[in-house]
Amino acid sequence: MPSALPIADPAPADGLITPASGAGDVPFGVYVHVPFCRVRCGYCDFNTYTASELRGVRRDDYAGHAVREIAWAAEVLDRSGVPRRPVSTVFFGGGTPTMLPASDLVMILRAIHDTWGILPGAEVTTEANPDSVDGSSLETLRAGGFTRVSYGMQSAVPQVLATLDRTHDPERVPLVVDLAKQQGLDVSLDLIYSTPGESLDDWRTSLDAALACEPDHVSAYSLIVEDGTAMGRMVARGELPAPDDDLAADMYELADQVLGDAGYSWYEVSNWARGEEHASRHNLSYWKGHDWWGVGPGAHSAVAGTRWWNVKHPAAYANRVLAGESPAAGRETLDDETRYVERVLLAARVRGELATAELDREARGRVAGLIARGLVDGSAAVRGHIDLTLQGRLLADAVVRELLD
Repeated sequence: MPSALPIADPAPADGLITPASGAGDVPFGVYVHVPFCRVRCGYCDFNTYTASELRGVRRDDYAGHAVREIAWAAEVLDRSGVPRRPVSTVFFGGGTPTMLPASDLVMILRAIHDTWGILPGAEVTTEANPDSVDGSSLETLRAGGFTRVSYGMQSAVPQVLATLDRTHDPERVPLVVDLAKQQGLDVSLDLIYSTPGESLDDWRTSLDAALACEPDHVSAYSLIVEDGTAMGRMVARGELPAPDDDLAADMYELADQVLGDAGYSWYEVSNWARGEEHASRHNLSYWKGHDWWGVGPGAHSAVAGTRWWNVKHPAAYANRVLAGESPAAGRETLDDETRYVERVLLAARVRGELATAELDREARGRVAGLIARGLVDGSAAVRGHIDLTLQGRLLADAVVRELLD
């Protein structure tokens, strides 16, 4: 089942916010959550729904509901006194956005353009499964303004895919990568490692298969077994082994070596790109603390110092937007201390993003010790920013905790 929403203040029906000082000074992006999947993967606790779980709403109506929220969002920001800014990045995530017809995704993107404007050269991404696109749909997406596709490859090893409940044929990945390249789209491949039962050789097979496709970008995420998921229950019952932390560290080190040798540079703990121009600008906007509006059921937003999240079920979401009410379930206003903590937490993961001058006095005093332990790059610190070493990336959470203690 999808994870629970955070507990916070109720969101007002009118959606109005009080902008913090400096509102409108950072780039603005849009995230569109498309909450539909053909099957629910056993490890997933994202806000997604199969056809049998929709109850009271049709998938065919979703694009129209999203367009209504976009129009309502612009009105709310105008009434809140938040300056309109053209959109610098758009990301369609899920779920599987390409469960919708490509024309529906283009319709939503057009509404974003007509409402806020989209900057020239903006990055517009959709996630996709290898079996949810073809040449025709990719052509429609490219003609409609999409610039990038992120495929959920996860693994090239059939038994690993089976453990993850992934249904695509791994042999289809090179085909759809090539189809996207033919349309001039940037291509990212998302991989998961440390799946129960996955060996280091299995992981090497997946890395080699991904690199053989020559993508522009690779993401590699360590599997987290979440409570409440089918996989979580299987691990609790002893039917699957729990992921091994030491093996996961070996897998990360292998990924960094193999990707580095192939010309990919890490720019965030779990992300490598073939050149700075291929980094995910939308994901960087989260790590850098930019503003974004999240459209769709369960989507999170952060604008002008206020953060909120929408109701989760597509039927509840549809009822709210059709009634002209805020679809938000809860919200919070970020104080200076929370902003500082989140800035360190997120920016420390990104190469060259966190300046030592941003740290408070106590944190700056701990940097030398982190350098001595091989967790922070000393040369980068001399240049004025915090860069994690390979060991530091493996222990990124511990580094952040030390900087914030």
